[in-house]
Amino acid sequence: MRHAVRNRKLGRTTSHRLAMLRNQLASLVVSERIVTTLPKAKELRPIAERVITQGKRGTVHARRLAQRWIADRTILKKLFDEIAPRMKDREGGYLRIVKLGQRQGDAAEVAILEFVDFVYEQKAPKPDKADKAKAAEAEASEDGAEEKPKK
Repeated sequence: MRHAVRNRKLGRTTSHRLAMLRNQLASLVVSERIVTTLPKAKELRPIAERVITQGKRGTVHARRLAQRWIADRTILKKLFDEIAPRMKDREGGYLRIVKLGQRQGDAAEVAILEFVDFVYEQKAPKPDKADKAKAAEAEASEDGAEEKPKK
């Protein structure tokens, strides 16, 4: 039996695992939404929730405790100045995990880890090469530019 075993090793050494979780936490704070495997998301959520709670406290001591996980000062500033105030009325449960299914390559369970108040803004699709060619052709015909004769 696995009594009192706290976290998953995720197939990594301790230093690698902690570095990976720090990087994922920084990415989560910056973009407010990350796509990762389900076990990684489940490991990251309690760490992130603890750091957000420290951000809500807003003291120098809380900032130093959060700095153990987030080294970049600009990301730490965003956590304390933007994210933590949004969560002031919430006692916990700042993040949600949404399962996406299995990944094609290795059948790993994939999930989205995002803030509960995150609103997804869909970007306009990028035009492909055919669309760019059509747009350039339309501009040329509007300008009255004559095409060069083919040789």
